[in-house]
Amino acid sequence: MTEEDVSLIREESFPEDLSRWQRPLRAMFPIIAEHPELVYLDSAATSQKPRAVLDAVQTYLTTVNANAGRGTYPWANASTALLEDTRARIKSFFADPAPERSDVFFTSGTTAGLRSVALDWLPGVLTDGDEIVVPFADHQANLVPWLDLQKLLAARGVRVTVREMPYQAASGDYDPAALAETVGPRTRFVAATHVHHVYGADMNIQRIRRAVGPETPICLDAAQSVGHLPVSVADLDVDFVVFSGHKALALPGSGAVWARQARGPRFAPGGWDGTPNTAGAAGLAAALDWLEAAGTDRIERWTTALALRLTDGLRKLAPYQVLGCQKSLDPGSGVQPRCGIVTFRHRDIGAHDMGFILFSHGFMVRTDDHCQSGAGEKTSSVRVSVHVYNTPEEIDRLLDVLRTLE
Repeated sequence: MTEEDVSLIREESFPEDLSRWQRPLRAMFPIIAEHPELVYLDSAATSQKPRAVLDAVQTYLTTVNANAGRGTYPWANASTALLEDTRARIKSFFADPAPERSDVFFTSGTTAGLRSVALDWLPGVLTDGDEIVVPFADHQANLVPWLDLQKLLAARGVRVTVREMPYQAASGDYDPAALAETVGPRTRFVAATHVHHVYGADMNIQRIRRAVGPETPICLDAAQSVGHLPVSVADLDVDFVVFSGHKALALPGSGAVWARQARGPRFAPGGWDGTPNTAGAAGLAAALDWLEAAGTDRIERWTTALALRLTDGLRKLAPYQVLGCQKSLDPGSGVQPRCGIVTFRHRDIGAHDMGFILFSHGFMVRTDDHCQSGAGEKTSSVRVSVHVYNTPEEIDRLLDVLRTLE
């Protein structure tokens, strides 16, 4: 998001052109349209599905459902073609500048994809005495696989040092200057997160690339960015993009690893390639079509404006502490606002109790530690996460309820 975009959002959160654009899109989500009394604010955990995705899955299952890659009859051929078309669709969605070189591998989601990079690819990259840099305060899925890798290699007599990605204490953002000092001649790999699942911050991956240099492979956890904002692998210059379909308007159990196949050996998941999730691929392709037609740039503007509306209201309520960068709470700030995720605590009311209170008023939010890694937040909190189907009126209603708890 450019500085001009940020300025536009802060000065005019909901211009009429975006409101006219959003209203018909909201109506395309059956579960949202059929439950007007409820407000779903947990899209960082899983997104709701537009009718186009549901229809695509049903059409596939009722017309050509077959096991891909294991038959020569028309239904099997159609299922095989569906997988290849979806791989090509993912590359196009990521603005892949060299699709003939890269590969896409389907997974059950981000966690499985990161584990595959860690356990199927990295062992062939690392030798005794090498180092990797990974985040210790992001989602556990982007830490545990790398630690498991370290244990696996140690059992083989290969010592690998796992260094912590440095953070800026005040904001929770990565610290690229400190990272440049952390990276050394034995650094062989860096893992990072695109959008933080608790603080809602775009972690500015371009600065990570500049800090680590042009040769070190970077693996990007894009679970909270794909489907929420534009993701261009040409701009990001990373080697792996791993994401979950269910957070990007598609079905649970679907996801993918995009591999640039440029730095290091070629990546391929280990083990036997079993029956693929073809229905999940049908839903994922339909979700990407829907997102591209809606415009991920406009979705980003909309959800960022909703988050800014919420943080602006919360900062005026004394009992509430918003987690993450405090400078971004001021509407006049030049700091980039949050990407559709706002996490907070009440001074006197625990997060779990707050969750029950909010649901009694029709609001569905996340209330726990959000699976943050060991160096992250230790106390439970309330996470509000929005998508294209949420509205400023819902945020205002939420703030009205929160004011009664001052």
